[in-house]
Amino acid sequence: MNRIRILVLAVLMTAAPMADAAAQSRDRQEQPRDRGAQQEEDQRISLAEAERSVRSGRNGRYLNANYRGNVIVVRWAYPDGRIADITVDARSGRIIGER
Repeated sequence: MNRIRILVLAVLMTAAPMADAAAQSRDRQEQPRDRGAQQEEDQRISLAEAERSVRSGRNGRYLNANYRGNVIVVRWAYPDGRIADITVDARSGRIIGER
């Protein structure tokens, strides 16, 4: 009975560091993706910058804006009452299109 207990204890003692090492390895592999996502967010322009980009050369008024992946969609009201969704590149601030 003592031999079994000693054997189980020895197995547990050797398995614990291996599990910890595997967890640390997994954490190291996930960090570059997290940093990459953070860098990508840092490169995006703000919603206010997107609004300024749309405002230049357009009559009307700003309603709202939302990030949608790599673009920003700015909702714009023209003086004639028409509402448009203007797509702006979230990195460069360049207007891509309008619907």
